[in-house]
Amino acid sequence: MNARLRAAGTAVAAALALGLAAAPAHAAPTPTVVLVHGAFADSSGWSDVADRLTADGIEVRTFDTPLRGIANDSAQLTEFLAGIDGPIVLVGHSYGGAVITNTHDPDVTANVFVAAYAPRRDQLLAELVNPIAHPGSLLLPPALLVKPVADPAGPAGVNLDAFVTQPFFREVFCQDVAPAEAAEMYANQRTLAATANLERTGDPSWAGTPSWYLVSTEDRVIPPALQRETAQEVAPGRTREVAASHASYVSQPDAVADIVREAALTTG
Repeated sequence: MNARLRAAGTAVAAALALGLAAAPAHAAPTPTVVLVHGAFADSSGWSDVADRLTADGIEVRTFDTPLRGIANDSAQLTEFLAGIDGPIVLVGHSYGGAVITNTHDPDVTANVFVAAYAPRRDQLLAELVNPIAHPGSLLLPPALLVKPVADPAGPAGVNLDAFVTQPFFREVFCQDVAPAEAAEMYANQRTLAATANLERTGDPSWAGTPSWYLVSTEDRVIPPALQRETAQEVAPGRTREVAASHASYVSQPDAVADIVREAALTTG
């Protein structure tokens, strides 16, 4: 009987050992992806990208960028991120890239810039949108105008905001999007405080955080040459290109989702 008990015990121990050896190591949690829109847009434009990532089991959140200025908007984004547990991948489009550049949260494991600005320390966005230094943008008057808007943070509760005018919106912002969808994007556009372009930026998050960049080669807002120059500095070896307008996140959601997925799975 003792021999049988010993044999049975040995068999159980062996089975347990095999089971433990076969058990997979505890996987690191997949980051939550936070999508940050830029000027002249709202969060609804991210819907197709979000659907693709969600289908892969990646949690997605969208941030409604206030568009009041880089310091204000990055502070608001930091508060938003405080409500998310675990690692985070930040995705910024256009002006949203400047916002994530100025956001420093220890849970952020990667940045993804989509046809975006990624300014250096003390740089003004006005320097980057300067058509003399960086020619090629069509975002100029009469396509771009300003108007007074109610703004509690502005002088006397009013601010001057920039917006893209209706006759030029599709041609400049999203020429590869169907006219009906472009009309909806125009109706949903949110204006940008003109003073945002005159605000100096802080230490760039991309200096210490792995970053990816997706260049839009047919962009009529941020010249592709400027995007490539930016990508070389902030995302060397992690840059892709897509034949798309400035609104690549709308017209080419597969390409955008692919690079975001890579960042999430690489740094998770």
